[in-house]
Amino acid sequence: MHLAYPAVLSVLLFCTGLYGVLARRNAILVLMSVELMLNAVNLNLVAFDVWLRDALHSGQALTLFTIAIAAAEIGIGLSIVLMVYRNRGSSDIDRLRDTAEHPGGPDGATDDPAATTPPPRTQKAEAPA
Repeated sequence: MHLAYPAVLSVLLFCTGLYGVLARRNAILVLMSVELMLNAVNLNLVAFDVWLRDALHSGQALTLFTIAIAAAEIGIGLSIVLMVYRNRGSSDIDRLRDTAEHPGGPDGATDDPAATTPPPRTQKAEAPA
């Protein structure tokens, strides 16, 4: 078997996944692109394992570990994306912000003067004795 065929296919898969990570704004599509990149790595590991005729099959063993880690990553990532979608109504990456962030940014400064001034204090009327 020629090593060039799976290597070229692996490079094409990895580049497609990289483009998906960099260009997509939907969090689910980004997770799918990461999975595509991991599968390209798995293809490379198995191809080199077959080409080198490794007696321990370490490339295939490492591929199994990568598949297990990818399954855990997609499970946790998808649950986080679904939670964010339920809370915010969108899974657009550009519109997501930290949940602990204040309206004015990390330091709390805003352009709106009403947001920074406290409400006026009112005096309590004294009860008659």
